[in-house]
Amino acid sequence: MSTEKSKSEINPFVKTLLEMGPIVLFFIAYIRLKDRVFDLGGMDYDGFIIVTAAFVFLLIITNAILWMLTGKLSKMQIATLVLVVVFGGMTVWLNDDRFIKMKPTMIYLLFGGVLGFGLLRGTSYLKYVMEELMQLQDEGWMILTKRVTLFFFGLAILNELVWRNTTTETWVYFKTFGLTFALFGFFMTQSRLFQTFGIEEDKGDS
Repeated sequence: MSTEKSKSEINPFVKTLLEMGPIVLFFIAYIRLKDRVFDLGGMDYDGFIIVTAAFVFLLIITNAILWMLTGKLSKMQIATLVLVVVFGGMTVWLNDDRFIKMKPTMIYLLFGGVLGFGLLRGTSYLKYVMEELMQLQDEGWMILTKRVTLFFFGLAILNELVWRNTTTETWVYFKTFGLTFALFGFFMTQSRLFQTFGIEEDKGDS
């Protein structure tokens, strides 16, 4: 039993590094290569396409390492990886940056749609994903799920507006920092809900 536990646990720093590392490296590489053009096989690829190809490969590697260290990947991680591979692959294959820019839209529509489907069934799918991170009463999970569903649909719309109406560089900044801070800020604003519907862990065994 202790062996199973040790495999499922991972150092928080290592976990954060594996999850956030590809995004940080994507941003750094883009800043360095954004003005360069590469001739590969007789076709010109700008720096954004090359960085996207590297990002897809790196994300596959880091998810494989996470799986080897923990023995599992969450459904959200798997869905995100599949969409990155599909849309990133299309971006490189067709030499068209629109596909990778649409990827966040597809991710948020997918997550929002799944959560919304659960709500129609009277179930909080968010609870199944996040209950290891926090304990809430069922009413709290339903309220939070409704808010997250609307939030995801809002992010999908926002991403469409940004990539269709701004430059690639602006979108990269938005993707790297804007969406990240939006997610962080959203959950920060839910502190009152967490306090109202939170369930304290039983510390009787400590």
